[in-house]
Amino acid sequence: MAQFDLRQVLAQTLSPYADARKQAEAQLNQASKQPGHAMEVVRLVASADAADAAVRQSAAVHFKNLIKKGWDESKDEADRHGIVISGEDRITVKKHLVELMCTVPPQIQAQVSESISLIAGVDFPKKWEYLLPELVQKMQSPDLAVVNGCLMTVNAIFKRFRYVQRSDALYADLIFALNHMQQPLLIMFVQTGKQIEASQNDPQKLTQLFESLRLMCRIFFSLNFQDLPEFFEDHMKEWMDEFAKYLQYTNPLLVDADEETDSSPIDKLQAAIIENIKIYADKDEEPFIPFLPDFTKLVWNLLIGLTTYPKHDRLTVSSIKFLSSLVEKKMHNNLFQERSTLEQIVTSIVIPNLMVREADEEKFEDDPQEYILTEIEGSDSESRRKVSRDLLRAMCRQFEVATTEICKQHIADMLAQSARDPSKWAAKDAAIHLMLGTAIRLESHQGVSELNENVNMLEFFSTQVFSELQDTNHSNRPMVKATALKFVCTFRKQFTREQLISLLPLLIAHLGSPSIVVHTLAGYGIERILMTSEVDPTTQQKRYKISRVELQPLLESLFTGLFGIIDNTEWNENEHVMKCTMRALSRAGEDVVPITGIVFNKLAAALERVCKNPRNPSYNHYLFESIAALVRNVCSKDASQTAQLEALLFPPFQIVLQMDISEFTPYVFQVLAQLLEYRPKETGLGEAYTSLFAPLLTPSLWERKGNVPGLVRLLTAYLKMSAADLVAGGHLRAFLGIFQKLIASKATEASSIELLTAITIYVPIDQLREYLNTIFRLILTKLAQGKSNKFPVLAIQYFALFSGLHGGQAIFDCLNGVSPGAAMSLLVQIWSPKAKNAAYSLTSAKTQAVGLTRLLCETPALLADDNVKKIWAQTFASVVGILSSNTFSANDVDADEPEIEIAYDASYSQLSLATKKAHDPFPHVADPMAMFKESLEQLNTAHPGVLSPIVQLGVSSDPKIASGFQSICQRTGLRL
Repeated sequence: MAQFDLRQVLAQTLSPYADARKQAEAQLNQASKQPGHAMEVVRLVASADAADAAVRQSAAVHFKNLIKKGWDESKDEADRHGIVISGEDRITVKKHLVELMCTVPPQIQAQVSESISLIAGVDFPKKWEYLLPELVQKMQSPDLAVVNGCLMTVNAIFKRFRYVQRSDALYADLIFALNHMQQPLLIMFVQTGKQIEASQNDPQKLTQLFESLRLMCRIFFSLNFQDLPEFFEDHMKEWMDEFAKYLQYTNPLLVDADEETDSSPIDKLQAAIIENIKIYADKDEEPFIPFLPDFTKLVWNLLIGLTTYPKHDRLTVSSIKFLSSLVEKKMHNNLFQERSTLEQIVTSIVIPNLMVREADEEKFEDDPQEYILTEIEGSDSESRRKVSRDLLRAMCRQFEVATTEICKQHIADMLAQSARDPSKWAAKDAAIHLMLGTAIRLESHQGVSELNENVNMLEFFSTQVFSELQDTNHSNRPMVKATALKFVCTFRKQFTREQLISLLPLLIAHLGSPSIVVHTLAGYGIERILMTSEVDPTTQQKRYKISRVELQPLLESLFTGLFGIIDNTEWNENEHVMKCTMRALSRAGEDVVPITGIVFNKLAAALERVCKNPRNPSYNHYLFESIAALVRNVCSKDASQTAQLEALLFPPFQIVLQMDISEFTPYVFQVLAQLLEYRPKETGLGEAYTSLFAPLLTPSLWERKGNVPGLVRLLTAYLKMSAADLVAGGHLRAFLGIFQKLIASKATEASSIELLTAITIYVPIDQLREYLNTIFRLILTKLAQGKSNKFPVLAIQYFALFSGLHGGQAIFDCLNGVSPGAAMSLLVQIWSPKAKNAAYSLTSAKTQAVGLTRLLCETPALLADDNVKKIWAQTFASVVGILSSNTFSANDVDADEPEIEIAYDASYSQLSLATKKAHDPFPHVADPMAMFKESLEQLNTAHPGVLSPIVQLGVSSDPKIASGFQSICQRTGLRL
């Protein structure tokens, strides 16, 4: 594509017209597959034409996307989207990219910086050793924009050292980074401080310098995250003196007294410094201990002086988290053990940060989704309230009695204040949060498991919280109602079955609240309660606290409330309410059958709306899970209802496929497969599925990785329903062509074996025979490439299936037909050693046991001489290991058992409620152990005196195998 053309196409990507943008994007995708395209884009980014600023920005974004998709050569070609970046272009790009970043305007600089980080994620340091020295050299520039661009880039690169497990490779990269960065970082930090001292009256320059210090602090954070490096230990005093200086720094020129929202440069730097010293405090680094008392006072004094405005939120949160990390450790008890100190923490830090602020009220009304994030369990979002409750829990862990007494008094005072003056509802709200922070001793993602014995949580609930839930006036104190709902959800495990049954109608009533926060927390709480389990005292098995029978009378009001929210087009899609809908449908089972039509029409209307703008992946996921739950509930009870559901589902699904809504097609294929699996076999494919079949073979559908698992499952359902008709129609070659395409990619290799398994099970061997050599050649070639750790297990699972269906001699012939001796070599090197890995579930274990048993007992070549008899013994030991394993005796897990979570996954959107039970390819083998016994006895009869010494050789290799074989003999009566 010529330079002039590239400019035009990139300009078209900014067009206000969707068709023009789509055409331009298609042209760019095509151009990206041509050698030299990446360099053309870089040259356009580097051009100095100010009139083309928007096009240069678009080019920078396009280049970043090229790097993101196509730079990593270890990815499959399909994963690289066909993007071609030659080795020569790679060298040229890396040679000039840092210089480019230092010369372009700020908006473009950010994109180029991210491109450098993406390349570094693949090449640094081994293939880009000069990157860090070049960046460090550029940091000496007098231009602060260049300095901060380089620091921003280094910060992005070094984030790889955070929040990951230690490994030799990680530490090798970290040492490389330290060797090049640790000394320049300290020198720069000190020199920047001197520049700040010399620029006290220049707010513009000070803002840039403080941003430099903040970025250096984030680099410090990355370099120190894993361990305290020796250089930083040796220069601890220099660093700590600098940090302490800025925790006390003030300059009115950098503070806008009228600003309430945006943090000042000083605030941002102080938050970064506190996060740095928290790393050392968390790890109890000995060299840091002498500095700890001073930093504790500095952070304390800073925290006490902060306002409640949102501009100080991050600094407040960082400061409270630092104090929490100290309070919860016994070694620091001397700093906090005085009752007056604990009283001051509660009075001056905890309670002020639990109180509702004007900003919180505004967020509650105007930005409910953000507010909800801080109230949902397990959320990464941190708020003043959340960290204040965590601080209280840390205090209770070390000083439970004293902290509880202090909090009880404050709770009583705040409740009395609220009772005297109902307009002081914020005091009651804070009192409930104070109880939430005090009452919990142990908590996990499943709820609270242990309470503070000094607090009567249930009494507090009955006297203070229950009345808030009973209040049906939705406009009355909605924020307190939201906190009351959070309280019920938090302590759901502590309520009895009877109490939860009485609470559910109250929570359902709050689904009618016009407040998004209130009805969302009501839906969230109901969903969590429906998932709450207990141990049945009779069976000692887990069961739901709310049974299906107890849920049934509430279904009408529950669905009315839920769909009242879902149907409201003025509100954004509510993922928590849709998740509650999914859970209610799943738990209701066949009780929902009488209202199938009503529920489906509501879900179909929701689907039609999101098709226009699929913006919330979690909401969309739970919507399709709800549809899958409905299909399961109806069809598992009465398969004849499948036709009715097909009539309801096919129209909206056809819209999804026709509009090619890529976010939804994986879901549609899974639900279509689910329906076809339930369809009575005698009805055949029917007109709808017959007309859908040909488009499913369209190559473009298979280009998207997200489509593949659902498409394979759908084709498997087609084969199960009507393999004979499909083969007669000449479609077998197309199925095998798809298998060949899928096996070529690491990302789809598992799906390739899943499809091949279905073909092998449902297509008669005579019709498959002419393709067997090609099939086995493809599998053996893939194995020989050795690029995948998972594929050998997938391959031997297929070999076991083939052997089990067609006999040991048949699998030997197929393997040796590709390469003489391949069967024996594969058995020794891969199959036998990895057989137990392939027996990961009841069905897979049975497949391995049946396939290997037939291989051992029906393949004369394995008894030909002493050398191959050793292979027989090794394989025999593998079968015994499988038959005597825990996996073999375990049941496959049901996808909807208690406490199995369902959530959206960006890599592949699998519908948990549409999953099918594993297909047993050997239903005629009731007991694989009995089959093993009978097959061995027949072989022993055919070869008298031969088997016993080989068996002895097999079991002597491992005492566990010997014990397992003895157990099999005792159970089956096997005698050789």
